[in-house]
Amino acid sequence: MSDKRKKQIILIEVAVVFALLIILAAVLMAGGRKEAEPVVDAVEEPEIPMEEENPVNTGEEDGEEQEEPVSTVKEVGTETMDTTVGIDVSEYQGNIRWQEASQGLDFVMVRLGYRRAGSGEIEEDACARYNLQEAAANGMYLGAYFFSTAVSEEEAREEARWACDLLAGYPVTYPVAYNCEGFQEESSRQHGLTVEERSQIARAFLDEVEAQGYTGMFYASRNELEGSSLWDTRGLESGYRMWVAQYSAPSYPEVEKLSYTGKCAMWQYTNQGSVPGISAPVDLNVAYFGYSKAASAKVEGAAAPVAANPEVGVEFEEVKEQVTAKEEANLRRAMDQGDDSNVVAKLMNGETALRTGKGNNGWSRVEYNGQVLYAVSSILTTDLSYKPPVKEPESEFKTKFTTVSENVTAKEVTNLRNRPSIEAPSEVIVKLTNGEVIVRTGVSDMGWSRVEYNGQTLYCISSYLQVVE
Repeated sequence: MSDKRKKQIILIEVAVVFALLIILAAVLMAGGRKEAEPVVDAVEEPEIPMEEENPVNTGEEDGEEQEEPVSTVKEVGTETMDTTVGIDVSEYQGNIRWQEASQGLDFVMVRLGYRRAGSGEIEEDACARYNLQEAAANGMYLGAYFFSTAVSEEEAREEARWACDLLAGYPVTYPVAYNCEGFQEESSRQHGLTVEERSQIARAFLDEVEAQGYTGMFYASRNELEGSSLWDTRGLESGYRMWVAQYSAPSYPEVEKLSYTGKCAMWQYTNQGSVPGISAPVDLNVAYFGYSKAASAKVEGAAAPVAANPEVGVEFEEVKEQVTAKEEANLRRAMDQGDDSNVVAKLMNGETALRTGKGNNGWSRVEYNGQVLYAVSSILTTDLSYKPPVKEPESEFKTKFTTVSENVTAKEVTNLRNRPSIEAPSEVIVKLTNGEVIVRTGVSDMGWSRVEYNGQTLYCISSYLQVVE
């Protein structure tokens, strides 16, 4: 082979190797780009349905999309999308045993108080502080509500400030709600207010609540809210959480959400709930939100501890009179005879106490040695000279005697025995003869008489005696 031909072959081999290197480099570069650069346009981010992003009812029903108002609802950093369950309570549930009632529940909405429909005075719920204290102590998250009859924005702000002052010492996590009912009744202070006037009053309350660091929530029934018939529904739901009452069957948890077409953050799905530790029916609720941790109280230190109010649910006639026991009366801390551990003292016949109230449940409130205590009314009397009747001594015998008091003598002669029986160990103590008069104190339907003879209690057959006039 010539040198020229050899050179041509070498050049061709070099060209082939060079081409292969170029191809290999291109492949490697392409592979490197694919691993290092994320293909942004190749994967589309999944859309999160509104119900999953925010479980609050979106107002869509039967496939129709409704235009939603721009929401200015307050955001809370610790809020979660968890569904939580709870109750709302007031003094009408009586003294709740919170250790039992808290089981299986996440939160409680506690009624703080109300404005009287007649006088317009603000009254504290008799169990408000105790319910807040004990529910929190048993691990429940706290929310609250106020029952309003405000007729002006200033009255509503006064109610809100009053409510926030009461709450300041408690760790309130869930919203503080405005509750207004009965305004269509002629006896209501709010009768005659327009829809807009009532709605503006509610806004004044909720704005004040939120200004003091709480989350505002508006409560009403579904029928009042649908179609803005009685409230400016869309205006309220654009600014605040909505707590809607709707009772229907089937209900939660069989039905996840109510059929109300507006926004709903909390659903009160029954007012006939049964909860251990609560003797009366109770409202049950499901909230479409939760919290990752409980809030702190607004002021340093906990609120002053309180005891359960023993007079919850009892109507007292106020009186002021001295009483004594007909015989003896237990004076108790609470109106409960089932546990004698609440007995503080005994009032004996002849001792006196000041009765300040007579309850419609058969109990009296009395003041004794500087304490307010309770006793069963039927064993007290205002007759301070009253003396209990002399009790018949309890007989050791099975024979029962009806008390009498009459003079008797023997028809002829009769045995007086130490027992109402002719069988041993009965013994004849003495013989009574006709003309000797003794006192008979009792007769039995078994044919025996009980008599007194020379200071002894003895017995004889009744048919052998005759009454002496």
